Amino acid sequence: MKLNMLYSFLKADIDLIEKELEQAISSQSPSLRDASLHLLQAGGKRIRPVFVLLSAKFGHYEIEKVKNVAVALELIHMASLVHDDVIDNAELRRGQPTVKAEWDNRVAMYTGDYIFARSLEYMTSIENIDAHRILSHTIVEVCVGEIVQIKDKYRYEQNLRDYLRRIKRKTALLIAASCQLGAISADVPKEIHQKLYQFGYNVGMAFQITDDILDFTATEAQLGKPAGSDLWQGNITLPVLYAMQDEQLKQKIIQVNEQTTKAEMNEIITLLKRSDAIERAHALSQRYLNRALAILKELPSNRNKKALRDIAKYIGKRKY
Repeated sequence: MKLNMLYSFLKADIDLIEKELEQAISSQSPSLRDASLHLLQAGGKRIRPVFVLLSAKFGHYEIEKVKNVAVALELIHMASLVHDDVIDNAELRRGQPTVKAEWDNRVAMYTGDYIFARSLEYMTSIENIDAHRILSHTIVEVCVGEIVQIKDKYRYEQNLRDYLRRIKRKTALLIAASCQLGAISADVPKEIHQKLYQFGYNVGMAFQITDDILDFTATEAQLGKPAGSDLWQGNITLPVLYAMQDEQLKQKIIQVNEQTTKAEMNEIITLLKRSDAIERAHALSQRYLNRALAILKELPSNRNKKALRDIAKYIGKRKY
């Protein structure tokens, strides 16, 4: 079953958000408009807007109000992707040229900044001061995470704590905020929106770990970029950390740099997949998913709770 089938009952609202996203990135500047539209049309799972909508369903759901939060969270995610591609010097995303590849680094950075700013404009429709505090904190952490990612490139001596802190900022906090802010926009009681935040955080951690596993196990066609791209770009992910506990494999991995050939990378990928690194990474992802599912049990039972549970389970099983 495809992911979008798990929340097909939200299709009308998701279509509305898609149209709003296109309107949000319109600009009088041709470069900003074209670069932003290029990123939007590359597609995406829109998982953050989905979490906003499902969490809002626990309260007084008004799509005209909730959609602004959903758009704001997706715009922040889009902006972070543009910046990430500059940091990683990435040429492809989802099989399409990145903004920095199609234009240049300068246009990419201003495009990311523009999309960030538009997200803040959309959040002004929410009067709750806590919502703005949560969003501000999330953006700060995302930006700190981008700086740390630069510092950590090809730093092979980093440890598990470094990695978990990095993916928390990279992915988990934004998914957690999507759940909590969606709930707040629908006046969900504090006890429930705090639980939704914790659910989103644990799902987000599992989501990113799974992404990092798929970078080695999925095909180039599925990934829309070469397999092993994370390591090639200097990003030390969980499978790599586990693989480096084998001294012989570690000696090969620490030689990876931007000049490493595709044949050399393919050899490392093969050796990594033969080790227990993938299995151990899956085990940690499952631990985060189990925590998320345990938190869900504490929430009121309804159709939206089931959808959240189904999405969480899908994340743990996805192949690409």
